[in-house]
Amino acid sequence: MPASFLKFSVSDKDHTLFFVGCTALLHAIGAGLIIPVTPHLVSELTGTGIAGAAMWGGFIAAVYAIMQFLCSATVGALSDRFGRRPVLLVSLAVLVVDYLIMTFANSIWLLFAGRLIAGAASATYATSYAAVADISGRNKRSTRFGMIGACIGLGFVLGPAVGGLLGELGIRVPFYAAAVLLAVTLTYGLFYMPETLREEKRRPFEWRKANPVGAALYFMQFETLRRFFLALFLFEMANFVYAAIWPYYTFEALKWTSTQVGLSLAVVGLGFSGVKGGLIRWIIPRHGEERTALIGFAFSVVALLGFAVAPNTWVVIALLPLSALGAMIIPALTGLISHSVTSDRQGELQGAFASIIGLTAVLSTLLMTQVFALATSTPDRFYFPGAPFLLAAVFMTAAVWPFLRAIRQQRPTLEVSRRLMQYTAMRGN
Repeated sequence: MPASFLKFSVSDKDHTLFFVGCTALLHAIGAGLIIPVTPHLVSELTGTGIAGAAMWGGFIAAVYAIMQFLCSATVGALSDRFGRRPVLLVSLAVLVVDYLIMTFANSIWLLFAGRLIAGAASATYATSYAAVADISGRNKRSTRFGMIGACIGLGFVLGPAVGGLLGELGIRVPFYAAAVLLAVTLTYGLFYMPETLREEKRRPFEWRKANPVGAALYFMQFETLRRFFLALFLFEMANFVYAAIWPYYTFEALKWTSTQVGLSLAVVGLGFSGVKGGLIRWIIPRHGEERTALIGFAFSVVALLGFAVAPNTWVVIALLPLSALGAMIIPALTGLISHSVTSDRQGELQGAFASIIGLTAVLSTLLMTQVFALATSTPDRFYFPGAPFLLAAVFMTAAVWPFLRAIRQQRPTLEVSRRLMQYTAMRGN
């Protein structure tokens, strides 16, 4: 179907939002797709049992996370120089080839190389958010960021579920399916994805800023952003507790089965997506980004403390909706941070933002799993499987202080933004 036909009914902004949403969704699916088939695939490639495969699988997951951390700022800065469209399209093309390579991988080192490339090519969340910022006014950024966040959350739900189902057909089938889906999205983007960053707003590429350390250091010189980034770091150190120890915690403390763990992760993921894609579109225009984030912090702290001392399964189930409401924080915080820089810095800013998240994914996972091990390894002397959640509650509470300090400095700008959002909401009603 020619693009000219669709232009009568679909705007460039709609094409951009759809394509960016699909790209974010598929990147998230790809991150989780390998999880269900990793033990058997690694066991096949190394000739070891499940215990040995678990060790190798941990290293493979770490490689993927580290590459996302290292490449996020670089990819974001490249999008500020060359535009969002080429960066997103090249990323998809690389992933298509990469997943096809992993489909036929016959050695553990080729699988390592594949996940290394996938981690680098998937480091485009910053570019996705920057593209959304390009086409959105101040009063719509946070809600659209929430929509992209919902796609990412849904991808992390669908990835393991789809990988598990396809894995029944063959342990390499999930990789082939991912390649096909990415190829379809790439084809759509080639025909319909417009460039969102105008030529006059592009800026030179600088290596000293286009890396996770350089990008963060550049923005750290601004006091407001420095405090926002500290709040983000502390929040993510707390929030990654779920990804790090949830299966271990529920196996150990609640004696859940694998099916129950999978269902709980699906419920949480759907809850996160619902909050980011639905509730956030209602609450931010009415209460503003500052208050929305504070509400999210409150619910998150209550949920984490509850998980730390939960006596049984029913209490944990009751706490799941509260933990999902914490998903309000990131869209609101992303919107607040994006207001602090001009449009030609959005890619670099979102790259630094994503790099901080990538760093905490590594640090929090290592910290929370070690705390869990220490708290459960000697039950005759000390046994507290909820210890990581208690530590996470401390991190989450600590994040509120730099967040409030940053808000005080940014408040004059926020007042204008809040009034615009309230006006838009009233006009919408």
